[in-house]
Amino acid sequence: MDSSNVVLMGFVASLCASMGTTVGSLGVLTIKKLSVKTEDGLLSMAAGIMLAATFFSLLLPALEYAGNDYHQPVLGALVVGLGVFIGAGCLFLIHQNVPHEHFGTGKEGRESTQLGQIWLFVIAITLHNFPEGLAVGVGFAGGELKNGVTLAIGIGLQNLPEGLAVSVALMSVGYTPLKSAGIGILSGLVEPVGGLLGAFAVATMETFMPWALAFAAGAMLFIISDEIIPQTHRRGHQNLATFSLLVGFVIMMILDVALA
Repeated sequence: MDSSNVVLMGFVASLCASMGTTVGSLGVLTIKKLSVKTEDGLLSMAAGIMLAATFFSLLLPALEYAGNDYHQPVLGALVVGLGVFIGAGCLFLIHQNVPHEHFGTGKEGRESTQLGQIWLFVIAITLHNFPEGLAVGVGFAGGELKNGVTLAIGIGLQNLPEGLAVSVALMSVGYTPLKSAGIGILSGLVEPVGGLLGAFAVATMETFMPWALAFAAGAMLFIISDEIIPQTHRRGHQNLATFSLLVGFVIMMILDVALA
């Protein structure tokens, strides 16, 4: 497949995936408030979808590419493992150094007296969404249409509850429904940027494929473990959160098999 077509497909697919955030964010115009229990359940289901997408659509292909490139399964697995740590490590360093604020868990990163609360929230959402777009772009870059489509659909699905939860949270701190929806929609537009960069990087350097897939997987695993799971387990709904995550995982697993 021509590299320019791959880059275009990665960009368009990640743009389509970001539409899940748009639809979810617009839900705040009719759903004015989410109970804590409902929010934890929806976000956990989104985490389950992300987790399955990480395994089936990123790590398994990464292991296959690495095995073919390095001709030794164990060496290939080590390469993929290193890529996972690099992806997670990069997200960790960004989180430590970029000022941002999460709903419920408070401020992280370096202190900033110049940024208002809303911009700290927007930065946090951006840090969350960028790896998802990157994953979709990288998924298409290998020329595996099925793999890229599965990732785009999965990320789009998990963006629905995330977009709604973010917009409702914005409204809860004083923003109008329309402004809350607009900020939520804008936060999702970082995904096609990540998709474009991921697809371009891999399409121009094919040997980079296993590293890029593993990097995207590590970044997404960091988001799941560092942000979503702690947030959904801190308010007394651990059991609901756990089984909601399993529901999301199974949905994505079935989706992956159905599109095979």
